[in-house]
Amino acid sequence: MRWRTVLLQCCFLLVSCLLTALKAVPIDIDKTKVKNTQPVDSAKIEPPDTGLYYDEYLKQVIDVLETDNHFREKLQKADIEEIKSGRLSKELDLVSHHVRTKLDELKRQEVARLRMLIKAKLDSLQDTGIDHHALLKQFDHLNHLNPDKFESTDLDMLIKAATSDLEHYDKTRHEEFKKYEMMKEHERREYLKTLNEEKRKEEESKFEEMRKKHENHPKVNHPGSKDQLKEVWEETDGLDPNDFDPKTFFKLHDVNNDGFLDEQELEALFTKELEKVYDPKNEEDDMVEMEEERLRMREHVMNEVDANKDRLVTLDEFLKATEKKEFLEPDSWETLDQQQLFTEEELKEYENLISLQETELKKKADELQKQKEELQRQHDQLEAQKLEYHQVVQQMEQKKLQQEFPPSGPGGELKFQPHI
Repeated sequence: MRWRTVLLQCCFLLVSCLLTALKAVPIDIDKTKVKNTQPVDSAKIEPPDTGLYYDEYLKQVIDVLETDNHFREKLQKADIEEIKSGRLSKELDLVSHHVRTKLDELKRQEVARLRMLIKAKLDSLQDTGIDHHALLKQFDHLNHLNPDKFESTDLDMLIKAATSDLEHYDKTRHEEFKKYEMMKEHERREYLKTLNEEKRKEEESKFEEMRKKHENHPKVNHPGSKDQLKEVWEETDGLDPNDFDPKTFFKLHDVNNDGFLDEQELEALFTKELEKVYDPKNEEDDMVEMEEERLRMREHVMNEVDANKDRLVTLDEFLKATEKKEFLEPDSWETLDQQQLFTEEELKEYENLISLQETELKKKADELQKQKEELQRQHDQLEAQKLEYHQVVQQMEQKKLQQEFPPSGPGGELKFQPHI
């Protein structure tokens, strides 16, 4: 499973050097002192969602490649540059026919899925304002010129596309969070405009009260500091804080036992700190803000500890970080409620963008309404024609019946005498 972690990590925010990093030193841990300790089967740990629109395809390709012994052996010996440069992708030509067949099928399924997405996109746009470049970009992770065969080019494109996309993943999350906060403030101000002066003052007072209530929380330890890790050691692991040992701590929180602390394992360390500030039961606490706080904590620790910037923390990197002054005497940590998330100028610019979007949506809604009315008119016209046609058919059938059966009197006699 080690090579699988490598390929996933190389596609998860830069190609990793998982293959060349040191393995964790085995450490004897008294598991009887650790709360809720259960054996972890690394083979059963599901890889995290990368957030990519082709995440499922990426994982399926890795699953199939994992079954080929030759490719796995080559990957274990490869370095970062071989993976990033695409040289490793050439080894795909030597994998078994069975593996290639499975990869071909996966690619056909992915191409079919993308074609369906593009068709849906075109249908929704109704041939107006189509961004063809954006649509074609959906194929950056595979060679669409050969939709039936998975080749070395496809593996190369998949790794490079995932690496490039995930490099900007955190940045995109920060931008989306900023928009979320500006939209909250925009909606709050718009709501205040609908109130009279008395109600508006009540709402402003309530908002200020909730803000102060949210800010009134215990001190948050600096992420990655000794105080923060000792708190996890004591409250989560159930161990004596006087026995705190960095090596043992690392081993305990390397959940999948691969010798690294990845981003998800790091983020799990901040739960206790986040619980000091956020409670889902409290109206004043926003869980979206909590996840942004978690992301910022993880980024900070990675910047401080991850020396080779491969998005993984080795035991060696972890231990070196514990020797720094910042580990023992960190600066105070500013939570989101202590920071300015956006300026008034940024908010105004965002509101202008919203206004333009609303205008465009109204224009499209008006166009759709006109189309609906035109379709209704055509439907009514067809119904009228259908009714008219039905009436004509009935008249013709009545005339035909009259010709076949001449009118008769009460006794059944004919009302007219046929010509002799």
